[in-house]
Amino acid sequence: MKMIVGLGNIGKEYDQTRHNTGFMVIDQFAKEHDVSNFKNQSEAMVGDFRHNGEKILLVKPSTYMNDSGRAVRPLMDYYDIDMEDLIVAYDDMDMPVGKIRLRQKGSAGGHNGIKSLIAHLGTQAFNRLRLGIDHPDRKTVVDHVLSRFSKEQRIEFDQGLDQAVQILDEWIDDVDFNKLMSEHN
Repeated sequence: MKMIVGLGNIGKEYDQTRHNTGFMVIDQFAKEHDVSNFKNQSEAMVGDFRHNGEKILLVKPSTYMNDSGRAVRPLMDYYDIDMEDLIVAYDDMDMPVGKIRLRQKGSAGGHNGIKSLIAHLGTQAFNRLRLGIDHPDRKTVVDHVLSRFSKEQRIEFDQGLDQAVQILDEWIDDVDFNKLMSEHN
């Protein structure tokens, strides 16, 4: 069994904002795989499907970004998910819009959702798919991450979103994560 977690904030006011990048990855992946069976479980919206006989869980925590780990840890325990069978998709403002970066471990890098996951999982060693949202120019960080993309940026972001879905497809096909990093980073 594999678990794909997308980080974001619940509520209409956050829909399609930069900070909801992880939710957008989950939504696009779910659309590609015709997954619509999301239900509320352990403070998250959880959908699932089978791929080559393996159950794949799609998770969007409903705890708000800064407390994402509170939703993810109980789901990992309930479904007995190994750390190597977890991947987390989220926004990264230190990369250009639409750029992808994969990592297997590391610090939170100032991202509060990742900080919460590290605290609740008790490790920094879990697979990550980061999608660039660019750095704020004159806006505060909060205003930037809660803003929406311009039309031009949205084109670049959507290309990154398509690449993220492709990477997740390869990952659920059991392509080694190291190989994915060397091909896509």
